Amino acid sequence: MLFYPVYAVYFTETGLSAAEVSSLFAIWSVAGFVLEIPSSVWADRFSRRRLLVLAPLVTSAGFALWTFVPSYWAFAAGFVLWGAGSAMQSGTLQALVYEELDGLGRAGDYARLIGRSEALASVAAVAASLLAAPVLAAGGYPAVGLASVAVGLLGALTGRLLPESRQPAAERAEGSYLSVLRTGLSEVRRAPAVGRMLVVLAVVTGLTSIDEYLPLLAAAGGAATPVIPLLVGLVIAGIAAGGWLAGYGARLLPLVLAAGALALGGGAALSGTAGLWAGFVAIAAAFGAFYWAVAVLDARLQDMIGDEARATVTSMAGLGSEVAALGVFAFYGFGSGWAAPWVLVALVAVPYLVMAVVSRR
Repeated sequence: MLFYPVYAVYFTETGLSAAEVSSLFAIWSVAGFVLEIPSSVWADRFSRRRLLVLAPLVTSAGFALWTFVPSYWAFAAGFVLWGAGSAMQSGTLQALVYEELDGLGRAGDYARLIGRSEALASVAAVAASLLAAPVLAAGGYPAVGLASVAVGLLGALTGRLLPESRQPAAERAEGSYLSVLRTGLSEVRRAPAVGRMLVVLAVVTGLTSIDEYLPLLAAAGGAATPVIPLLVGLVIAGIAAGGWLAGYGARLLPLVLAAGALALGGGAALSGTAGLWAGFVAIAAAFGAFYWAVAVLDARLQDMIGDEARATVTSMAGLGSEVAALGVFAFYGFGSGWAAPWVLVALVAVPYLVMAVVSRR
């Protein structure tokens, strides 16, 4: 999706302030927050594959709005559609993958497989970041937007290729919307460990939303607009490395989270003061650690819950991550008036250190 490394800069170049950009990110999170649980219950009750086909089509409609009618309200509507598409996918993909593996007797491969799929997605994002620069130079933002819409259409076709052996609850005549929701909530209530895992997973995932401000961090550090996608691509490469290593060394979770927090804080400070590229190398390492941790925590959660409301319970973590993301957006939006971007990004390392301590328990 070629829009990813440049859309924050695109918004500012259309005249939006940092606070307005933050408000757009907040709208994005609120849309995902509102639709997270309803879409996951739909996934548990009906076809999960069907939802995974629909999700990228909805997102592509939002990118089309950004491309053809660039304005604050078009950006806001696009983020609502993107939030809806993300909510449709959140929990649904994890549930489908885990259950298909479990049916083959390979549930233990979940962390490695889901991590490596995320790594390959990140590699594709790196390619998009590298392509964004020449496409932006050749055709401007309209070309970037059209390419992003096309990627969504390809995503829908790919969703059709996913296997789905599970019979939907609605076809089993046992799964009304409310009954599926009650099943998911009861799993959390009767197993405190599931609730604790949901909280840690939600916070660790939600804090990664600070990556939305990395293009602004790069611009504040003196990077020219065509160079920004390269710096963002470096971070995505770190995410890919973290995802590829998921499934290995799970017992090192607290240490990896702590190391990632220190790398994020130090890298942000470097990018804003002494060395932009060195700082982004450290930030890339930090995001690799965070996404590795997300895969480890996700696998532990999947092992704890049952199939009947798997997508619903998994989406509760997604719901919590949206709350954490809203906190990040509000923090950056209010803080942008008194602190430099590198200071705000560095401060996000603090809650990651807290999660490193909590994860030891």
